[in-house]
Amino acid sequence: MSETVVLRARTTASVDRVRRAFTDADELAAWLAEHATADLPDRFGFWGRHTPEGDAPHQVLRHVDDRSLSFGWHVGGEDTTVEVGWAADGDGTLVTLSQSHFPGWDEAVVETSVLGYLYTYWCLSLANLVDHVEGRPLTPKIDFTTAGMRGEVLIDAPVEAVARALVDAREYERWFGAKIDIEAWEGGRVAMGGFDRNPRPAKVVDFEPGRRMGIDWGAMVSTWELAESDGGTRLTFVQSGFDTGRPPYGAWAGWLAGVAALRRYLELPDWRPIWLQPDVPGLPEGVLSES
Repeated sequence: MSETVVLRARTTASVDRVRRAFTDADELAAWLAEHATADLPDRFGFWGRHTPEGDAPHQVLRHVDDRSLSFGWHVGGEDTTVEVGWAADGDGTLVTLSQSHFPGWDEAVVETSVLGYLYTYWCLSLANLVDHVEGRPLTPKIDFTTAGMRGEVLIDAPVEAVARALVDAREYERWFGAKIDIEAWEGGRVAMGGFDRNPRPAKVVDFEPGRRMGIDWGAMVSTWELAESDGGTRLTFVQSGFDTGRPPYGAWAGWLAGVAALRRYLELPDWRPIWLQPDVPGLPEGVLSES
């Protein structure tokens, strides 16, 4: 059965600015994909190494107007439908995106197919859209042509502030948007959704306060390391220890989207989450924090 996942993100940019970001090929190539075409109302597509199954443009435009567009996307062996709308939200814009053929939360977590990680793919993509239209640096995109998962960003905040945001569970919950429990010591536990909802928490396998942490999630290890950089912080992050024949792109996309949220949280004096509550079929109750 085809399920539909719905994401909602808000930006301070105008409706016209957001519309241009979705309907101009150069704009799409800046925040979404390696290559893009947007000869509207006839053609719309994106492809390349930052797109799942991106060997060619597999999209077919179905509708476009001043407030929305929709397109078919053959991906994961299915003819999925993506619908995007942009509407005024106070002085800014609310972007709503839906995609059909979502297999449900449980299958998305184990990443049995490309359809499962399209949710976090769009989380990262919309986070980069918001930064793009607001004139901020983008977070690294996924490279679907490699199993290498390493990235770094500069954060305009002291190392101490970044470290605290990464290990204090209540602060982490604010910027990441999901409940988490963290025992910040070597041998400690980490549980997305909290220990009460997660009977198999991850284990902290490396920890140096204020500098680095390594977490073994069972099928992979995620690590982050901090270094001072001209008064700010260089955050380096890696996923490793997984089956390279089945790279966990969904988890990687989720973490990258989190990095975008972390940067905004620490850098913007008038910070607020960009996300409103999504509709994610099968998502356990209480996992996400209230926006």
